[in-house]
Amino acid sequence: MNKPILVIMAAGMGSRYGGLKQIDPIDEQGHIIIDFSLFDARRAGFERAVFIIKKENEQVFREAIGDRVSKYMEVNYVFQDLNDVPEGFVIPEGRQKPWGTAHAIYACRNVIDAPFAVINADDYYGVEAFKVLYDYLTTHADDDKYRYAMVGYRLGNTLTENGSVARGVCVTSEDGYLVTIAERTNIIKTETGAAYSEDGGATYIDISPDTPVSMNMWGFYPSIIKEFGIALDDFFANKVASNPLKSECFIPIEVDNLLKKDKATVQVLSSKDKWFGVTYKEDKPFVMASIKALKDNGTYPVNLWE
Repeated sequence: MNKPILVIMAAGMGSRYGGLKQIDPIDEQGHIIIDFSLFDARRAGFERAVFIIKKENEQVFREAIGDRVSKYMEVNYVFQDLNDVPEGFVIPEGRQKPWGTAHAIYACRNVIDAPFAVINADDYYGVEAFKVLYDYLTTHADDDKYRYAMVGYRLGNTLTENGSVARGVCVTSEDGYLVTIAERTNIIKTETGAAYSEDGGATYIDISPDTPVSMNMWGFYPSIIKEFGIALDDFFANKVASNPLKSECFIPIEVDNLLKKDKATVQVLSSKDKWFGVTYKEDKPFVMASIKALKDNGTYPVNLWE
């Protein structure tokens, strides 16, 4: 079995942030968030990284991170293309938004030849998360079912004071497996904990801050590529028409469908590390302070790649 690959999703538009947040420095040395994920991944055992980006951002990504990291890991680029759709499908007029995270992973179909981890480019996951996921991918394999994994986080540790966030809200079994996962695209922090909306913010439903959630840190085998391809055929045939400009095919929704069909299991791996990220520009000072604290306590050297 080939060594696990790290796949980094970085093709999102960053509309809530107001810019290309994936390459915005978060310390005095000019590191960006993905530097820390790559550094953690490399010391966990990952030796190959695949960046999913927009073609028009290739040069800036190479300059911001790819060329630097390529000295320590094999680096590949995959382009999430709005025109990468089933034959006969017409792109809705005015559509600019990418087709979602499942579509992003499907874009890797020609380069994935091993177990792989999936992460967001603009989230900090912590040292332990990469260790437990690498260990899982090197000790498990598909058999009569797909045997996937996910690193879970406590919802209350993943919220921002500065607006709403999207999270995969999970129900887990007593033995640590994912039972169901629902993509909630509008979760906010409240005085009593957290709440989510399904009607654009008109009403909110309380949710416990102790609820386990997915931060799009997954462990997959190549089998998921075929399943996402099937899911995307259905998505474009039946779902885009109802929301042509903003509909997306999400990883959590399609994984949940596989669970319902009893085609897969997903072991929920836990990490004691605290997640943080930059959904909004106002999140940046907290992220910078958190990174500084991790350097001060010795988790990271001042200069990661020296």
